[in-house]
Amino acid sequence: MFGRSKPVVFNPYGSRRSRRRVPPWLLLLLLGMASGAAAVLVVQAKYLSPRLSAAESTALRADYAQADEERTRLRADLAQTAKRLDAAIAERKTLADELAANRQAVERLRGDVSALAAVLPADPRGGAVQVRAARFSTEGGKLVYDVVLSRERASKPLNGVLQLVVAGGAKGRPETSVKLSPVAITMGPVESVRGDLPLPEGFDARQATIQVLDRPDGRLLGKRVINVK
Repeated sequence: MFGRSKPVVFNPYGSRRSRRRVPPWLLLLLLGMASGAAAVLVVQAKYLSPRLSAAESTALRADYAQADEERTRLRADLAQTAKRLDAAIAERKTLADELAANRQAVERLRGDVSALAAVLPADPRGGAVQVRAARFSTEGGKLVYDVVLSRERASKPLNGVLQLVVAGGAKGRPETSVKLSPVAITMGPVESVRGDLPLPEGFDARQATIQVLDRPDGRLLGKRVINVK
């Protein structure tokens, strides 16, 4: 109990030295940060694309600006093309409506011609194609004609030729006959043919012979003679 006691060494700086030691967790943290930075550098160097230089960055920005301008121009061109397409579609619809209206008008005219042909006198010469009515006049050196043709039992359209032979002559010359240019026609049950053909210079037409042929200089399908007024 009263044995010899050990000497106690007094060290006033002992506690300060112990507090100045770096904690282990801080070392681990710093080590982890360094490892992470090294890993990032390794990944960038091995797997990612290399960093661009200042000149390359400037060139890249210039290319991007040019591409953006091109995209803006293409967008404007696309808008203009869309407007033109819309205008073309609208115009096509208008033309389609006009065509439908014209077809309806033609059908009404055909009906009117058919009704008129029903009350016209028959062609005294008969034939596969009858000349039901005709009217001729001269104007400006041309023969103006208006001819109504009809066919019986017409199951399908018939292609043919309207040939006009005009009798007359120039003043002070003997009378002669002139064959005018043939006119291609397509005949249904009833067909109205209108138009004009040039006459020889100074020719005074007196009478016209209507010939309906199956082709130029072909088989005669109908014929009639009408005076020119």
